[in-house]
Amino acid sequence: MMNYLLPLLSVLIGFGFALFLKPQKKSNLKLLLAFSGSFLLSLTVLHLLPEVYESTLHAGEGHGHVHSHATSVGLFIMGGILLQIILEFFSKGAEHGHVHGHGDMHQIPWSLFLSLCFHALLEGFPVGHHHDLAWGIAIHHLPIAIILTLFFLNSGMSKSKVFAFMVTFALMTPLGTYISVALPGLGEYYPQITAVVIGILFHISSTIIFEASENHKFNIAKVSVIVLGIVLATFL
Repeated sequence: MMNYLLPLLSVLIGFGFALFLKPQKKSNLKLLLAFSGSFLLSLTVLHLLPEVYESTLHAGEGHGHVHSHATSVGLFIMGGILLQIILEFFSKGAEHGHVHGHGDMHQIPWSLFLSLCFHALLEGFPVGHHHDLAWGIAIHHLPIAIILTLFFLNSGMSKSKVFAFMVTFALMTPLGTYISVALPGLGEYYPQITAVVIGILFHISSTIIFEASENHKFNIAKVSVIVLGIVLATFL
């Protein structure tokens, strides 16, 4: 149950936090983003990636094609990176805290909405097999939800439309998890689907971490939260 609730609640909490408290300090949000990026990347590298390669190697041993199976995983990871690059043409980088717009925005930006929802849906697929990832996605979505809510409200979008946007976005990751569990046939493609998600998470989390160091200046606070994210992910 927590696999479904954690990603869902994180977005709703982020929406409520932005709606009622209206945080103004961008530096605090950037620290939260840096922590979420570090935590998500560490989960991916330390837990998700080894698990996918291990399952692939076991599958390859039975057919004598270990190397080709491992290579295919790498190709799917690169495909995930490429997919995320394409999605960001439509989302404008909202997945890692970048939102851009000019003037009043009274209508939902559909390209951003659809791109974010598809991204969140894919993130949910490995959660049913890798429970710790629910924490990583929840921590990743929290600052994104805060930033998106503030951006939409400041752009003049009505609260009801912002709420509808965020609720739908919040439901996408649990929906992806449900689909992966409800359709047993997808289990045969778990390594490939997860490899694509790993590529997506690689791109997003590494971008967040690199962007955390503005003008390439050393910032002890950001380095500290990045290290904290690595440590916490290590012990999950």
